[in-house]
Amino acid sequence: MRAPSAAAFPFAPLTEIPADDWRALAEHAIEPNGYYLPAWELAVNASARGRTAVSALSAWGEASPREERPSRLIGLLPVVSLWRDCKIPLPGLVSASPYGTLCTPLIDRSAATEAISGLIDQARAAGAHALILRDVSLNGAAMKAFSEVLRQDGMHLQILQSHYRACLDARRDADEVLQDALGTKKLKELRRQRKRLGEHGAVRFEVARTPEAVAAAIETFLILEASGWKAKRGTALLQDDGDARFIRRATRELASTGQCEIATLYTGETPVAAAIVLRHQDRAFYFKLGIDERFARFSPGVQLTLELTRHLCADAVPATADSTASADHPMINPIWRGRLKIGDVVIPLRRHDPMVRLIYAAMTIRQFLRELARRAVGFFRDGLS
Repeated sequence: MRAPSAAAFPFAPLTEIPADDWRALAEHAIEPNGYYLPAWELAVNASARGRTAVSALSAWGEASPREERPSRLIGLLPVVSLWRDCKIPLPGLVSASPYGTLCTPLIDRSAATEAISGLIDQARAAGAHALILRDVSLNGAAMKAFSEVLRQDGMHLQILQSHYRACLDARRDADEVLQDALGTKKLKELRRQRKRLGEHGAVRFEVARTPEAVAAAIETFLILEASGWKAKRGTALLQDDGDARFIRRATRELASTGQCEIATLYTGETPVAAAIVLRHQDRAFYFKLGIDERFARFSPGVQLTLELTRHLCADAVPATADSTASADHPMINPIWRGRLKIGDVVIPLRRHDPMVRLIYAAMTIRQFLRELARRAVGFFRDGLS
């Protein structure tokens, strides 16, 4: 099948992006993002609650002489309208949520300027005045390339919010990482807990990698996740048929390319914790963790994360593991002491555009009100407890 020309791809449904071209772009992306891999994002788009039927900005460049096609995909960003994302009736496009907290666009490392210019041009042609990118690595290669393209055109991106989240330097020795992070006293306590967990059966750590093994392990994960507090809040994947279909499809398909694994901690034959990990280029992404809360006093989530840390550090491929966790996550922050600066940004599409200032102001007010509401809910919850 011949790849279409750039003109054949206006602002369009995500499903119209040829999967082979998408995969080729992911291999050459300037910065990895496991959540925008085609097998993952297409599964999200097909059935995940509130995340289906998204559109795509795409940029196409000339293929090399060795390639038997007239053009190649050099930039991709799944998007939704600002109205759909947050009910703000202004002409903006927002990076589509991939069910993970990273929306860094896929940009070809050998044609970054051309790719970013192409995405911006297509967004303009769709009638947008600004792009809002959520949860991007502010110091990463993609945002540096965006900043340079904007600078050349007399513009600059604006940061809506930023925070730091935990990451692991997987090039280091795992024992050194854990010793530096937790110290002798805490590690001794965790070894004591692991020994007590072993009284219920031999403790073992397993990693499923093949599609068949991952298909079995995801069922264990789903049951564990749905047995705890996430189920009480209604956020467990198994509680929604569309979410369950998405995660089963995505993990199985990514496992077929070596880009997904599921780590499980057992005591005897009983699984007590499981985690989904994605891989893209030299980075791993710690997506979700599920635990059996009957064993909570033995810290099964922490025990699994210790084993996962050793597993990733022993692997020569990943240089970094992104926790994709919240800013002050109480479990992962003390263990993975590296930090990634993550934020939301507004990218103007035209110079001196007053509409961009209006969009930025509306997003800032919305963010302030949401934070106020969150604190109020926490205040009343604490008061009732």
